Amino acid sequence: MRTTSTSIGLTVLRVVLGVVFIAHGAQKVGQGIPAVASGFSGMGVPFAEVAAPLVAGLELVGGALLVLGVATRVVAALLAIDMVAAGVLAHGEAGFFAQSGGFEFVLVLAAGALAVALTGPGRFSLDAVVLRARRRRLGVEEPLAA
Repeated sequence: MRTTSTSIGLTVLRVVLGVVFIAHGAQKVGQGIPAVASGFSGMGVPFAEVAAPLVAGLELVGGALLVLGVATRVVAALLAIDMVAAGVLAHGEAGFFAQSGGFEFVLVLAAGALAVALTGPGRFSLDAVVLRARRRRLGVEEPLAA
C-alpha cells in the first residue's frame, strides 16, 4: 500500500518530468519538424523524417499526459525508450557530462521515466481517479490506507 508521502513523491517526479518533456517537445515543434529531421539525420538517427514528428509529439503530448497522470505507465515507458535512443544515437560519443553534449541529462530523464513506468502515477493522478471510480462501479472495496 502506498503512503501519502510516496504518492506525493511520485507526483512531484511525474510533474517535473512532464514539464521537462513538454519543454523539449515544444522546442522541437518551434524549430520546425523539417529542421529537427535534418538534425536527427545528421546524428545518424534512422528514418529521421519519421522519427522527428514522432519524437516531438511524444515529448510534447506525452509530457502533458505525465503531468496529468493519464496513461502514465505506457507514456513513461515510451519516454524512457525515447531517452535511451537519444543517449545512444545523439549523446553517447560525447561522453558523460551534459555540458559537453554527453548522455548525463538523458540518462536522468530515462531513469526517472522508467521509475514512473514501473511504479505508476501515484494517488494524485487522473489514472488513479479512473481506477477508483471503476472499483466503486464494480463494488470492489478500496484497500485500506497505509
